[in-house]
Amino acid sequence: MFCGAETCGHGAFKNVKIIALTDIHSKFAGIDAIADDLREADVVLLPGDLTMFGRRDAALEVLDAVRRYNEVVLAVMGNCDYPEVEELLVEEGISLHRSHTLVNGAAFVGLGGSLACPLPTLNEWTEEQTAEHLGAAVEDLAEGTPMILVSHQPPKDTVVDVAGNGMHVGSTSVREFIEEHEPLVCFSGHIHEAQGTDAIGNTQLINPGPFMEGKYAWVEIDGGVCKVEARRVPNPA
Repeated sequence: MFCGAETCGHGAFKNVKIIALTDIHSKFAGIDAIADDLREADVVLLPGDLTMFGRRDAALEVLDAVRRYNEVVLAVMGNCDYPEVEELLVEEGISLHRSHTLVNGAAFVGLGGSLACPLPTLNEWTEEQTAEHLGAAVEDLAEGTPMILVSHQPPKDTVVDVAGNGMHVGSTSVREFIEEHEPLVCFSGHIHEAQGTDAIGNTQLINPGPFMEGKYAWVEIDGGVCKVEARRVPNPA
């Protein structure tokens, strides 16, 4: 499904293909079916919940499945990943939480975890903590650097944060960060039912829906134009 092509600004970031698999929850049987997309991508993003309350070994299984086809992986932990998952991501040099990584001249900036959930989960922050995490992620980043935001928690009052009861459950701190820093794209997840695309100013938003249901994102950035797609695994189990 093609979801749109929008002007993003920041024309210096060109010819980059990004695939994002969020909310895998250890159900990664569809990886082999999207091998061609994984190989074609310049960067593979995992925006949180690699596991379903899984430990290090469960997360490593997910990483190994993805890295069979592409070794350029960047990730944040979700609210359903044990803290040792974040430790693994740091050890592997692929964690974006509270940090950024430069790829082809653009900064991939990350926020793991989520706001408090109706039932307690493992990595939850207040809005104040969320703002602090995001501030740390862009510390020492050169002004004007093109930016991609990878946030498990979606921004407030958008298509990508609508829960099943119709309420907007996104973060005001994430939204304010987007309004201030104007990343090209914000990849999010967490709210499984909030699959879709939206925009805040010039920032394109995508929550592709959970990969455990065969859903993922494909984004191409060429100059000032972002092509944002929500895709599905062929014949998902």
